[in-house]
Amino acid sequence: MSHEPIILFEGKLIDTREKQPSVALEERGLQFGDGVYEVIRLYNGTFHLLDPHLARLYRSMEEIEITPTFSKAELIHWLYELTEQNNFKTDGIIYLQISRGVQPRNHIFSLDLTPTLYAYIVPKERPVKLMAEGIHACTEQDIRWLRCDVKSLNLLPNVLARTNAERKGCQEALFIRKSIVTEGSLSNFFLVKNNILYTHPADHLILNGIVRQYVLSLASKLHIPVREELFGVRDVQLADEGFFTGTTIEVLPMTHLDGSPIAGGHVGPITKALQKAFQDNIPIQEKRSRLV
Repeated sequence: MSHEPIILFEGKLIDTREKQPSVALEERGLQFGDGVYEVIRLYNGTFHLLDPHLARLYRSMEEIEITPTFSKAELIHWLYELTEQNNFKTDGIIYLQISRGVQPRNHIFSLDLTPTLYAYIVPKERPVKLMAEGIHACTEQDIRWLRCDVKSLNLLPNVLARTNAERKGCQEALFIRKSIVTEGSLSNFFLVKNNILYTHPADHLILNGIVRQYVLSLASKLHIPVREELFGVRDVQLADEGFFTGTTIEVLPMTHLDGSPIAGGHVGPITKALQKAFQDNIPIQEKRSRLV
């Protein structure tokens, strides 16, 4: 079992060692990818950036017209109960999914459906070695739909790109859309040139990652200039530094792209400064009262 035994399913905690939950054959998340999800980091069993994750979850639901049958306070309560019932006190993630619900198969969805909610915990260590050494990435065409700002279940292009990267001996794929670099298959992307941090604008062509936003705030505190503007593959190849950001990867340096080194293939000073700032701000304990 890769996940912790007690899961959240439709508002109840279920011990999967005693009972396995099931969903209907005509569940729209299964048949259409009709739903949204979040991945929330736990450090030492403590939530990291829970509020912005849930804010994005509710925005994603609103964008695709899913109406939750529970309040945000109820959801937060369930998530805390999930960690407590599993007695989870190490590093990991919570995978949280909400789909539109069950309906006889029809492309047209009804407005009165009850969403299907589930969440579970997976132990996951920080990728310390990769963060120190950097990774190899390869470019892949960005064939995703035009609403990448919605964290939907429709991840087939990401799956294909990430699998192709793995087959090439790379740890991530860098998406290119009409010669413009957008983001990674499971991450956002930044480059550094002349001590300035560049990243794609947070529009409909990328997911505005929670750690992306957090790193931008860290850059501001460190007085690192930031420009959210478009750039191409050539700009990445000539960059002084490049790195990916994400909930599970934090600030992950990219030292090689399509087999060629970026700035000699070394992890750069701005990347290291942001990694240190991230490390220094990892929570030890958050007060529950701040989140409800």
